[in-house]
Parts: sequence; C-alpha cells; structure tokens
Amino acid sequence: MAIPTVAFGTEADGDARRDPAARQRIAEDLGIPTAWATISQVHGSEVAVADGPGPRGDADALLTGLSRLPIVIATADCLPIAIEGSHTIALVHAGWRGIASGVIGATLRTMTELGDRAERAVIGPSIGPCCYEVGEDVVEAIGGYRATTRSGTMSVDLVAAAEDRLREVDMGVAAVERMGPCTFDDRRFASYRRDHTAVRQVTVAWLG
Repeated sequence: MAIPTVAFGTEADGDARRDPAARQRIAEDLGIPTAWATISQVHGSEVAVADGPGPRGDADALLTGLSRLPIVIATADCLPIAIEGSHTIALVHAGWRGIASGVIGATLRTMTELGDRAERAVIGPSIGPCCYEVGEDVVEAIGGYRATTRSGTMSVDLVAAAEDRLREVDMGVAAVERMGPCTFDDRRFASYRRDHTAVRQVTVAWLG
C-alpha cells in the first residue's frame, strides 16, 4: 500500500511554482521527482484529479491516486490542507472564499467517487484569528466562526470552519490535525496580509 506523505514549506524554501531551482532543491530534500502536478488557484470549489505531472487547470484542490506523483499547492495565509485516504491523497487551498464555496466538501466527495474514503487530514500553517481582520460579509459567508483579533477587531477562525467541514457526518475525516503557527505572526512564512507579497510557500504531497 502506498504511504501518503505531506511536506509544508516555508518562505525560505522558495516559490517552487515559478522557480525551477527551488523545485529541484525541495525535490532533492524530499527524495521525490521534480515533475509535479499543479493547479491555477482561483478561490473556488473545483477539484482536479492528476493522472500525471503538469498543470491541471483552474482548481483549488488537487487529488491523485498515483504513486510517486507529487501534487502541490501554494499559500501565503490561506489554509493548506492535506487529506489522506487509503489509496489517494488530496491537497486543498482553502481561503474564506474556498471554504464558503464548498471546496472541502467537494474534495471529500471526489475521493468517495474514486472509491476511497478520507481517513486523516492535516491543516498546515495559515493565518490565525489573532491577525485575520475581516468584515461581517466574511463571517456570514462561511456561516459564523466569528472571533476577535489581538487589536479587538472582528475576525474569523478559518481553521475551526475547515475542521467542521472536514468532519462532515456522511463522509467526514476521523482524525484532523493542525500543524504550524500563524503565518502573519511567524516571519518564516510568506503572508499576503502582512506584506502584500506575491511569494508563496508550497505544500507538496505524494503517495510513496
């Protein structure tokens, strides 16, 4: 049985979507091929299934059942989520728009349609409610999860919203783990909210 593996990157690893040298370094460090499957992220709910390396179009989740095929997403505050099944693995790029549009549920359904079931999910480094100031429209769009920033302004807890969706009764994940600090607070990570940067850290997953 193929073993699912996920690696959450930092800004120092480089933006491997655009930088071949960064991709080479990451691949060598992880012991994986340099030919990766990628998506163009659009903050929606589309799920792409990778049957080989290369671009898979506009989507915010990428899934594969092929061994030794790395799949990748890029984030700089949004949630990178790895969802592991018994013979598939998926990565989800989940900002508030993606969560509101149902990208997590769409990914779980796609796994089910491929004859698998999600067994474990890991949420990587992302912006926390401590730093994610939003308006009432965002709170309403994701169905609540209102929180307060350190400065006393309105925020939302995107991780809590994602965890609830990952644990949906009919096809939910039994084990959900949160890894990593707030990307706004921790300067090891690229943060669009903090710096308005175009740089992204990548999350890579594969079936060994």
